[in-house]
Amino acid sequence: MSRTALSTTSVQFAEFGGVEVLEFVDVRMPEPGPGEVLVEVLAAGINHIEAYIRQGQFADRIETSRHQTQGSDFAGIVIAVGNGVTQFKRNAEVLGHARMSSHAYHIVVKATSLVAKPKQLPWEVAGSLFLAGLAAHDLVDQVRVGQGDTVVVSAAAGGVGSIEIQLAKLRGATVIGTCGERNFDYLRQLGIKPVVYGDGIIERIEKLAPDGVDAYIDNFGQNGAALAEELGVDPKRFSSTEHRRDLELETICPDEATEKHNTDVLTKLAQLAADRQVSVLISGYYPFGFVRDAFDDLEKRHARGKIVLGMKPAHGQTVMKARDVSDARD
Repeated sequence: MSRTALSTTSVQFAEFGGVEVLEFVDVRMPEPGPGEVLVEVLAAGINHIEAYIRQGQFADRIETSRHQTQGSDFAGIVIAVGNGVTQFKRNAEVLGHARMSSHAYHIVVKATSLVAKPKQLPWEVAGSLFLAGLAAHDLVDQVRVGQGDTVVVSAAAGGVGSIEIQLAKLRGATVIGTCGERNFDYLRQLGIKPVVYGDGIIERIEKLAPDGVDAYIDNFGQNGAALAEELGVDPKRFSSTEHRRDLELETICPDEATEKHNTDVLTKLAQLAADRQVSVLISGYYPFGFVRDAFDDLEKRHARGKIVLGMKPAHGQTVMKARDVSDARD
């Protein structure tokens, strides 16, 4: 990953496949055009939808090239601005959303895709907040969670689910989260009632929700619709993994209205996270050079919270995952 003064490095893939197709490519340093900003990336989140695109699962919906970059989430420092940009100056600390390009040392994005980073917001949280936070926010909106509701969220300890449960709770709902037993303590710390997957799950949920379930958000993708129906949830208040997938795909290639919505939501989420009303657990923090390992970790589907790439970690020799430390104490 050598760089010169006029070059930078990005993660790319030239063919569909597993993590082995990811490569570091030296490219010419981009220059911001009118209305654009050049950002030095310090942290960038990774997401399942990025792995699915790289695997070719959405080749009919997302156009890719032979030098395809990737990545939606990022946080960093402004190092140059294009003509007409007045809201950000050089050295401003920002977070934002990118169109399949944030897994790089430097990126150019529209100024309207950036949000000023609150000082108290950690870089790793800022860099991983966008896609999971946006999906969580919009799905909680979609099922109309409100005061006094009882909501079930499946895969509640994952990157999206862990934000959904907190946003639902902030709206005054009682939240039941389905997960593996290893995540019970994590959910309880957030004020969520945990329920383990498997046979008898309906009875376990009903025991925690004697007055019934009002809404169900499925992040697990197996039998969520059937469970919601058996629990008597109105189909209009059920959100499936397909709904989440479509939302994320729309976000990756947004139209102008969607892009504005995305920035508005990110502004709101950044402040909630800075004020500690929403906690984003970083379960894996990988040096940029370990991007294959980071995605391999993500694709095993055991991650609690978010996995993040750090472009300037204190050292790049080893990786420590917070959940491994926690599990070792159990």
